[in-house]
Amino acid sequence: MRIALIHALRLSIDPIMAEFAGTWPEVLLMNLLDDSLSADLAAGASLDDMKRRFLDLAHYAADTGADAILFTCSAFGPCIAACAEELAPMPVLKPNEAMISEAEPYARVGLVASFAPTLATLPAEFGRPVQTVLVEAAMAALNAGNGPAHDRLVAEAARTLDDVDVIALAQFSLARAAHAVEQATGKPVLSTPGSAVRRLKALLAA
Repeated sequence: MRIALIHALRLSIDPIMAEFAGTWPEVLLMNLLDDSLSADLAAGASLDDMKRRFLDLAHYAADTGADAILFTCSAFGPCIAACAEELAPMPVLKPNEAMISEAEPYARVGLVASFAPTLATLPAEFGRPVQTVLVEAAMAALNAGNGPAHDRLVAEAARTLDDVDVIALAQFSLARAAHAVEQATGKPVLSTPGSAVRRLKALLAA
């Protein structure tokens, strides 16, 4: 079984590789990284241009013989939807769709993000109001190699989410802070890598 992982941030690679290693080590993984995508999106690149670039990456992954594709950056929902439509019936997953599904039993959802464009599209995908908090300083800390500061900042931000039943971590890079968030809030925490690997394993087993 071969799964293509397509990344727009370098910080997304380690969390998903670790999740596969612990949950589904038998699968063959390939990694495609274009870290200019996030920079260009933040700089105002057009949706049409982003879709074209995502389709190029998705077709390349499919041509290598991938059985499924998982995108790991949560700020590109419409682009990934275009890839899923064009490559159907191959499973093409948005990074957050499995986590959103696992959040459905909870009435009140809190969402933590460290990349601002994520909050432009992701909250609406839950299909109901969610509380959100943005902690951009956490990504800056992680980019600087300071993982403990990242986790502390994310946990502090999560504590500001009042009256929620579950906390969802919006990006793959946030997964490393899941335990810190659980300890700080006492709430169940969903991470995108964990949910995504569970969904892929179920889909491809079927």
